Amino acid sequence: MNLRRLRLPFRCIEPTFFSGLLDDPVLLLNIRPLGRSVLVDCGQIHHLAKRVLKSVDVLFITHAHMDHFMGMDTFVRNVHVSPRTIELFGPPGIAGRLAHKLAGYVWNLTEDYWCSFRVREISDSAVSTFFLPGPEGFPCRKEGECPRTGRTIYRNDFMTVEAELGDHKIPALIFRFTENPSFQVDEQKIDKAGLARGPWLKELKKLFFRGRLGGEMLSVLRQRGDSRVESLEDAGAVYRLIRKEQKPASIGYVTDIGFTEENHAKVLDLLGGVTLLICECSYLEEEREKARLSYHLCTSDVNLLLRELRPSCFIPMHLSKLYVNRCHRLYEQLEIPPEVTLVRLPEHVPPRPLLPEEVE
Repeated sequence: MNLRRLRLPFRCIEPTFFSGLLDDPVLLLNIRPLGRSVLVDCGQIHHLAKRVLKSVDVLFITHAHMDHFMGMDTFVRNVHVSPRTIELFGPPGIAGRLAHKLAGYVWNLTEDYWCSFRVREISDSAVSTFFLPGPEGFPCRKEGECPRTGRTIYRNDFMTVEAELGDHKIPALIFRFTENPSFQVDEQKIDKAGLARGPWLKELKKLFFRGRLGGEMLSVLRQRGDSRVESLEDAGAVYRLIRKEQKPASIGYVTDIGFTEENHAKVLDLLGGVTLLICECSYLEEEREKARLSYHLCTSDVNLLLRELRPSCFIPMHLSKLYVNRCHRLYEQLEIPPEVTLVRLPEHVPPRPLLPEEVE
């Protein structure tokens, strides 16, 4: 489901949710200025076109249960002849699991131009990095480990990714994807500051995107009778004076965590104010005990999160297959705040399996 028609305020990120309510969750984020993508979770992905998979440079895996990780075989099948290094972020142990998965195949026909994987395992205190070179048949080699400071695990010119480790009886990552601030100026603030529009705005924009605003000199044009050029010592101060205040758009992604006090606090702290919340709702309220035992969320848990987080849009996902042909019950139990737009998913996006009574 491409979410463009919802008119979400994303400038650079184009999110597409490739799953139905009962399917394995698969989220693709197209970074439009780069023409490249990131993939969030990788269960059944056989319905994704090869050109879509070949656009992916980074994967974010919540945990290594089959419905979130089995599609790595399909992914590698489609991209392994690309001469590049693909990054993968996941919880502790994900590098070894990927290596064991790939070790199940015979790689006697490898070529120098095959892709490789750089895997970063995210724990509470450290980030461990591993390299799996494709031209050698994907052996797993540890490159190093560094202390983890803060929640940011990945950043490019257009997006920042933060993560927390949730508890699903195993570590499971919770992600927040936030667009980086863009260069925007407020015309009224320019007038109020007594400045005249001119080439200095283009120079200010260049400094912004090069990350060189702090301490740089900038020649601006003043509006004082006859316009005159004035050199200022701090371009950053000029931008702060005239920038347009706009909250960056963001996506929260939560799946397969128990509704414990610690998990609840982490979700609220990480995902407060997100634009789009994509959150599992595996069980209905009447199966709350099943949710507690399996460390999943039920409708009452999700309703509480919606009241606390107040996202602009909400996609419920990853409903248990207990509810085949009863998915409408989920929507009956969800309590959507007035300011939140609910996105309803079909039961399935990829072709569903045939039922016994459908087979002659």
